[in-house]
Amino acid sequence: MIDLSKYRPCVGIMLVNRAGLVFIGRRKKQRRAALGHEWQMPQGGIDPGEDPFAAARRELHEETNVSSISLLAEAPDWYTYEVPKEFAKASWKGRYCGQKQKWFAFRFEGVDSEIDISAPAEGAHAEFDAWRWERMEKLPELVIPFKRSVYERVIATFRHLGA
Repeated sequence: MIDLSKYRPCVGIMLVNRAGLVFIGRRKKQRRAALGHEWQMPQGGIDPGEDPFAAARRELHEETNVSSISLLAEAPDWYTYEVPKEFAKASWKGRYCGQKQKWFAFRFEGVDSEIDISAPAEGAHAEFDAWRWERMEKLPELVIPFKRSVYERVIATFRHLGA
């Protein structure tokens, strides 16, 4: 049994457009960890006392400015991944060995011009320097390798929502 207290509580968001494609953002250059694997779906920490669903809506809005969404599904379990020690020390001062994520799938109900990664909402710092819509099955090959198994589980969970 995994000790979840060693993992930072986090949410992940699969934003699916009407064509069944998924939003992915390219991490800003100074935040990239592995060339060729710098793409990811929106994700972020859950604040103390915050509900995971509320955190997912907040993180999505902070990273993309998107608010025109409807809930499609919630993953039934928390998915975990460990990060290389150098990332854990830099990000969390060694407090966590990785992240535990609750994933949500949302339908994007807006138009692409609503997406603004360069001036995120709530005064948040921009996480991404580019974005695109991608086929769900391509996502695992685009993310940093230590997140790949979580992306495979997310895709298995939400596969019925894609193109």
